[in-house]
Amino acid sequence: MSSDERRWTFGVEPLPQALEIAERMRSVAGLVLSLEHPHPAVERLAAALRSAEMELAKLAPADPKPRIGPHAGADRRAYIDHARDVGAFNPCFPTYQIRVVGARASGTVAFPLVFEGPPGLVNGGVLATFFDLVVQHHNCDVGVAGKTTSIAVRYRRPTPLLATLRFEVERAVADGRITSTARLLAGGEVLCEAEVKAVAGDLAALPDVSPRRA
Repeated sequence: MSSDERRWTFGVEPLPQALEIAERMRSVAGLVLSLEHPHPAVERLAAALRSAEMELAKLAPADPKPRIGPHAGADRRAYIDHARDVGAFNPCFPTYQIRVVGARASGTVAFPLVFEGPPGLVNGGVLATFFDLVVQHHNCDVGVAGKTTSIAVRYRRPTPLLATLRFEVERAVADGRITSTARLLAGGEVLCEAEVKAVAGDLAALPDVSPRRA
């Protein structure tokens, strides 16, 4: 079985427009947060967003639940695959670069201003979310994944915003459970580390996901 055949996916691909919007929303939100005073460009943006919100609300499905399983109604929304790269289509999550080699994965991440907690530093809850994202990405790429059951994060050093940081992940599977250990580093210094546990699921046993409507 090839690596592509092992990759775990569950859901539809995001629309290309969602990728553009996610990137711009993170960037623009950070720029707005950095302003010293109100600016006409922000008011124009807010007006455009209010207009788009009203127009898009008319197109959104009546039922906000995803169309998953045999009894999913047609008035529900399509479920977007959350196996990997969630931040690419959802601006509420960070983006990263990752390389998976069997039981190990590594990559880089830089947290923008919108994820600030203490002055100039990344919010601790965002770091826990980041670990969950990269561990799930790793698990899905090697073909054995499942629902997270626990995340234990240890914060060793403050994590700076806007800096390119390196992360490492190692995983093991035993007795139907996946245990991953991950570290976030600046140079050779460990900033924080996590142990993430998940159930080893069966992709074939997952319910059907409805494709996008014609």
